[in-house]
Amino acid sequence: MTTKLKVFSIRNTERGTTLATRARLASSHSSRFFGLMGRKGVEDGGGLLLTKSASIHSFFMRFRFDAIFIDRENRVVKIVPAMRQWWMAFGGRGAKDVIELAAGVAEQTGTQPGDVLVFEEAS
Repeated sequence: MTTKLKVFSIRNTERGTTLATRARLASSHSSRFFGLMGRKGVEDGGGLLLTKSASIHSFFMRFRFDAIFIDRENRVVKIVPAMRQWWMAFGGRGAKDVIELAAGVAEQTGTQPGDVLVFEEAS
């Protein structure tokens, strides 16, 4: 598993930027399936790490969000910026987990494929 923490921060080691300060873990089948459904948006500094998810959907979503697919070493393999509602996205070769963040976070932090992300205890 990528992290054992329930609430954590996500930092890009290549860029020295923070993607989330209060991200949450979705590791069960139901928590991964429901993800951010039913919410009005991603809170400031929030995010959701879906483990064992090389593909995602945005069915029943009310807002756009950034999807960042990572591999076993937490290296970014694909970014889907501002993923629209009622859409599906596939991480591609090597994708193991996906992080859902507020739309625009990937661009604001300069996150690119190849960057390594670390998960740390939230302060």
